[in-house]
Amino acid sequence: MIKKLLQGMVVGIANIIPGVSGGTMMVAMGLYDKLIHAITHLKSEFKESLKLLIPIFLGAGIAIVALSRLFEFLLENYPIPTNFAFCGLIAGSLPFIFKKVKGHSVSVGKAVCFIIFFAIVILMAVMGETSGNAADVSFGLINVVKLLLVGIIAAATMVIPGVSGSMMLMLLGYYDTILKTINNFMDALVVFDIQDLLVQCGILIPFGIGVILGIFLIAKIIEFIFSKAEIHAYYAIIGLILASPIAILLKTDWSGFSILTLVIGLVTFAAGWFVSSKLGGE
Repeated sequence: MIKKLLQGMVVGIANIIPGVSGGTMMVAMGLYDKLIHAITHLKSEFKESLKLLIPIFLGAGIAIVALSRLFEFLLENYPIPTNFAFCGLIAGSLPFIFKKVKGHSVSVGKAVCFIIFFAIVILMAVMGETSGNAADVSFGLINVVKLLLVGIIAAATMVIPGVSGSMMLMLLGYYDTILKTINNFMDALVVFDIQDLLVQCGILIPFGIGVILGIFLIAKIIEFIFSKAEIHAYYAIIGLILASPIAILLKTDWSGFSILTLVIGLVTFAAGWFVSSKLGGE
């Protein structure tokens, strides 16, 4: 239970940071297949699915709510060591993934899957350099529908390994707004400001419903793909994962680079790799 809660927190933290994929973190910790199965078989295997889903989603929720400010601070003040740590977490997943395709020869189709999805991540990193204008989230039917659709899109990208849900929010112009809303909600909760809580809930509830719908929709699609072309899917995932550290480093603020920050970055990279190896697998 504690291990699954910690794994969920890693996924939650990954979904806060543009360029870092929650789906990749799931793969890194050996959770991906199990989570997709639990989501798509929730009705038929209700108790078993909840045993996995509750601690994972609870951990992710705790991390997003409690650590969003911390990681804003770390990325603003120590971007190089922080991003190196996430590169380590991602790189630590590769041995696990390579085992999935061991014994299967490389074909043109598999190579194409690898190249296409590798390129997608790099392209998203290049496109995501700017967050754009903050979105209008004033209460109204149109904005509620927009938040619902944004939640669906963000959730779908959060689940896909190598694709950053937070980067997608940034491209759509909702990243700063959603992060600020979460922080405002916590501030209002601390002082128990009912009026402000209702305002923040008017944003978070439709977005949250969209996220839940998006997770279930994409999980069904992913399960279908794995049932039809499992090895090709893993080659696509390897492309996504190998591109992810490159995408993160492309988006890193290197203005404070020095030999000391590089050394610290290598230490945090090793720490990330270590955490990935300990939280991975069964």
